Amino acid sequence: MTVTATTYGTYHLGDLEVRRMGYGAMQLAGPHVMGPPADRDGAVAVLREAVALGVDHIDTSDFYGPYVTNQIIKEALHPYPAGLRIVTKVGARRDEEGAWLPASSPDELRAAVHSNLENLGLDAVDVVNFRMMGDPSPAEVAQGYAVLAELREQGLIRHLGISEARAEHIAAAQAVAPVVCVQNLYNLANRTDDELIDSLAEQGIAYVPYFPLGGFTPLQSGALDVVAERLGASRMSVALSWLLRRSPNILLIPGTSSVDHLRENVAGAALELSADDLAELDAIGR
Repeated sequence: MTVTATTYGTYHLGDLEVRRMGYGAMQLAGPHVMGPPADRDGAVAVLREAVALGVDHIDTSDFYGPYVTNQIIKEALHPYPAGLRIVTKVGARRDEEGAWLPASSPDELRAAVHSNLENLGLDAVDVVNFRMMGDPSPAEVAQGYAVLAELREQGLIRHLGISEARAEHIAAAQAVAPVVCVQNLYNLANRTDDELIDSLAEQGIAYVPYFPLGGFTPLQSGALDVVAERLGASRMSVALSWLLRRSPNILLIPGTSSVDHLRENVAGAALELSADDLAELDAIGR
C-alpha cells in the first residue's frame, strides 16, 4: 500500500473536514525562521509535493520570515487547489534581531490578519490561531479574541483557534467565539497537555501539537532511540505514529524543507506500534 496523507483519516476544524496529516511551513524560512531560504525553488517543491501526497492543510504565519513562508506558499500553490485549507497565526511579531514579541493589540491583530490575506492571496483565511505570548490574563485573551471574532463576522476568517494556551485561556476565548483547534507544544516527552487533549476530544476540538521531537532530555532521547532501533524506524516516525495513536483529535503538522524528509514523515507515521511499544513510549513522558 502506498502511504499518503489520505492514510490517516480525517478530523474537523469546525465545518472543515481535513486529513490528520498536515504540513507546517515554518522551516521554509531562513535560519532561525528569519529571512528567505537558501533554496527557494526547493521550498516551492516541498509545498507542491505535500499537496501531491494528499496534504490538505498547511500551517503558517506572516511572522515566519517575516512574510517569507506565506509568500512562498502563494508562489507555489496559488490559485489554491479545491479543498486545501490554510491555517495561520497572529498575536506575535519579529524584531530586526529575530526576537518573538507580543503583537496583540486590536490594531495589531487587524493588521496581521490583513497582512496574511495579502501575502497568501486570499479573500478569507480558513483558520486563524490567536498565538499567546507571555502569560496573558483571561480578560486579555477575550479582548484579542473578540477582535478576531469581529473579523470572522466580516467574512475575513472562517474559523478561530488558539495557540500556546492553557485551559483558562481556551475558556476565555470560547466565551467569545467557538474555538476549533488548539496548537501547543506536546510530544512523547512533554505531556503537560494530556488532560487538556482528552477534554478537547470530548468537545470535538482539534489539538495540533508542534515540535514532535522538541525538549527531550538525553535519557528520554535514549529511550526513544531504543524503540526506533528495535522497529528499524526513524525517531520521527515513532514520534509521529505515537501522536496519531494518542487521540483521534490530534492533527499533525510536521515541518521540513526537504522533499525527501517530507516523504519520510508522511510515510513513516504509518509505523505499526504494538501494545508493548506504546507502553514503553508512554513511559518516556512520566
